[in-house]
Amino acid sequence: MSSAVVVSSENLDGQQQSSSTPASPAAEKVNLLGMSRAQLEKFFEDIGEKKFRAGQVMKWIHQYFVTDFAEMTNISGKLRAKLEQICEIKAPEVVHRHYSKDGTRKWVFRVGEGAGSLVETVLIPAEDKTGLRKTLCISSQVGCALDCSFCSTGKQGFQRDLTPDEIIGQLWMANYSYMEEVPVAERERSVTNVVMMGMGEPLLNYDAVLSSMHIMLDDFAYGMSKRRVTLSTSGVVPKIDQLAKDIDVALAISLHAPNDELRNELVPINKKYPLAQLIAACQRYIAKDGNESARKHVTIEYVMLEGVNDQPEHAQQMIKLLKNLPSKINLIPFNPFPHAPYGRSSRNRIISFQKTLSDAGFVCTIRQTRGDDIDAACGQLVGQVADRTRRAEQWQKKVTQRQEILRTQG
Repeated sequence: MSSAVVVSSENLDGQQQSSSTPASPAAEKVNLLGMSRAQLEKFFEDIGEKKFRAGQVMKWIHQYFVTDFAEMTNISGKLRAKLEQICEIKAPEVVHRHYSKDGTRKWVFRVGEGAGSLVETVLIPAEDKTGLRKTLCISSQVGCALDCSFCSTGKQGFQRDLTPDEIIGQLWMANYSYMEEVPVAERERSVTNVVMMGMGEPLLNYDAVLSSMHIMLDDFAYGMSKRRVTLSTSGVVPKIDQLAKDIDVALAISLHAPNDELRNELVPINKKYPLAQLIAACQRYIAKDGNESARKHVTIEYVMLEGVNDQPEHAQQMIKLLKNLPSKINLIPFNPFPHAPYGRSSRNRIISFQKTLSDAGFVCTIRQTRGDDIDAACGQLVGQVADRTRRAEQWQKKVTQRQEILRTQG
């Protein structure tokens, strides 16, 4: 099987690697990887073919992970030759990949022309009642414009949105990583869950993210359950309402603070869309009839910062804030990074916080930290991405000033 994916030969920290030779430069071809079924149907009609070819090609790409049109054996030789001439199936270039001792996998992709930009994707395996779950955390932007104070990714600033093929290519590669040595006829999809929770704010790259999620749900592609595709947002309220109209997937909110004053500091977008507006948008999102909806509840993501948002009064504020919102709460131990102005809450503090919420009737879990040895844990999705703004420098200056204030107060 030929592949348009290019992997660097550099070996870092014993990482597993594969490589292939990039195709020689040619006339620009149409990349089919990020096309939805409707887009593919129109494409085939535009080139004088029957639209049912779209479903056939989607299955080859997303279910058998084939990038060579010559291997698509249920398509005529004439059409295969035509597709080879004008099309390609090309995932983002893999610059590095790291496999953790706990089973977590991380990829660094290069996107764009020339030196391009780098983005990261993380796969986390875990056992649950249905068996082995493989959850893929997908990036939607290069960097992030929201600058949440506890997140290392935001410190590089925002560079650009990812395209649909760059987004769905992350899912393609994660699946393919388990299939590389498996004969085409025996390949099957391995990733069971997707969370749009990597680099970037998904709702600020709305069209590309929506198109990609439609491919994830399509039975001719990944056929994922809508309950297993989750979009995580910091709270772009108008887009939450639009999402409710356009697709039925699970929603997660990066909350991290139970009152506006603290959330303004931790999640600056709160100044534009404060908690009252955000909670109301979440209530509208899950107000959909039907037993099959993925919107039965909202997942609340809450990173635990020592002495900042982990006090008993914060737990009580959470109870009051969420009392009328069907929700599940996920407490996330903070993952420190260089120059971070915060520390991780102690295990006892996190357990006490969880107990308070559980006693109030909430389903509340503590996320197990995974992938620390490859910088793949939550909030560490920054890797080798270059800081092309002054944001990191300015942020580090604020950290130094804050530390000086703490010293003088002590």
